[in-house]
Amino acid sequence: MADVSRLPGAYDHYWDWQLEAACRRVENSLFFHPAGERGAAHKARDEAAKAVCARCPVRTECRRHALETREPYGVWGGLSEEERELLLRPVRHRRVA
Repeated sequence: MADVSRLPGAYDHYWDWQLEAACRRVENSLFFHPAGERGAAHKARDEAAKAVCARCPVRTECRRHALETREPYGVWGGLSEEERELLLRPVRHRRVA
């Protein structure tokens, strides 16, 4: 029989913060734009998603997760895809808006 005592335990503690997330009670399509969404509709959906994030008790953990994993899609921790990309871009490549 294999000795499983040396195997790593469950990693639930890495994900427990998600149980407290405000977005758990909201349709997930709010956080991920549909194909072809542009302009005012895109901005309005992003702002609505960020409003949910603004009242979220685990926004910091969510943001950290999205940045560490380089999450390519959606609003996470109050940051859009574009905002995360700017934060992760090397300093020499950042443009001042």
